[in-house]
Amino acid sequence: MLKAGVLGAGHLGKIHLRLLQQSEHYELVGFYDASATVRQAIHEEFGYNAFDSEQALIDACDMVDVVTPTTFHFASAEKVIKAGKHLFIEKPISNTVEEAQQLIALAQEHGVLGQVGHVERFNPAFMSVHDKIDQPMFIEAHRLAEFNPRGTDVPVVLDLMIHDIDAILSVVKSQVKSINASGVSVISDTPDIANARIEFENGCVANLTASRISMKNMRKARFFQRDAYISVDFLEKKVEVVKMKDAPDQPDDFAMILQNAEGVKKQIYFDNPEVAENNAILDELNAFAKAIKNNTTPIVSLEAGTDALRVAKMIIADF
Repeated sequence: MLKAGVLGAGHLGKIHLRLLQQSEHYELVGFYDASATVRQAIHEEFGYNAFDSEQALIDACDMVDVVTPTTFHFASAEKVIKAGKHLFIEKPISNTVEEAQQLIALAQEHGVLGQVGHVERFNPAFMSVHDKIDQPMFIEAHRLAEFNPRGTDVPVVLDLMIHDIDAILSVVKSQVKSINASGVSVISDTPDIANARIEFENGCVANLTASRISMKNMRKARFFQRDAYISVDFLEKKVEVVKMKDAPDQPDDFAMILQNAEGVKKQIYFDNPEVAENNAILDELNAFAKAIKNNTTPIVSLEAGTDALRVAKMIIADF
C-alpha cells in the first residue's frame, strides 16, 4: 500500500481524507492544514493524524494529495515533487501555464508521476460513452451552479468550466484554432458567468456556458458527430445515445425512418449504455495508485491538466 497524505483540509480535503482511508490502495498517514485550529478540530473529530508542518507530512508519504486553494498549488506541488513523492493535485493544476510546465519538468527530472483532479473524467455517465464519442463536430456544454462563496476567488472558468474543457479536450484530438468568449461579474470580483466558443483545427466547434449564480444546478454536455448524437448528464449520471444507420429494405412497423431529399433512408435507433454507480473521487485516487504501481501514464496527467488550464486562460484572456 502507498503511504498517502493530504495537504489542505477544507471541504474537499476532508472528502479526500475519508476516501483515502477507505481505499485498499493507500495507507492514510495523515494531513496538514495551514490553520492550527483546523488541524486540531479535524484531528479531534475524525482522528486523522495531524502533522505540524507541510514538509513533515511530505516526508512521511509516498504520494501527497494537494487539496489546498489554487493560489498555493504550485508551491506545495513543487515541494512534493522535489522530495521525490508522487503528486495528486486538485484542478486547476496551478495559477499559470508557466507554473504547470515547471511542474511537468520537475516531475520528469525527479522520476515521479502526477495526476490532476479533473473528476468528471471518472463520472460514470461520461465514462460509459467516452469510447463512443468519435470525431465530434459540434459540442454544447452547460455547467450551472447555485451560488456558493467557496471557489469565488477564481473566475468561473477555472472554478466550473474547466471541467468541461478537460472533458472536451479528451475527445477532440485537435489543436485549438480560435476562441471567442465573454464573461460577466455579478456578485464576485471575478466573472460569475462565462460563455466560450472554441473552434478546433479539425473544424469541431465547442460552445461552453458556465454560471455559479443560477437558480438550479445543471451539468450537461451534448456531442454531435456523423450519424450520432450523444448526451451526457454529469449531474444525474444519465446518458442518451441516438444513432442512425442505413434503413433496411423491410423495416419493422415500429422503426423510426427518416428520408432526405435525395431519397436516402436512415433508421434512428438508441444505443444507451449501462451507467454503473461509482464514487468518482475514490476512483480517480485509486486509478492514480494503479498508475504508480504499474508506472503508467495517469488518466489525467500533468500534461492534460496543463492543456485544460491553457485553454481556460485563453478564454479568460478573451473577456
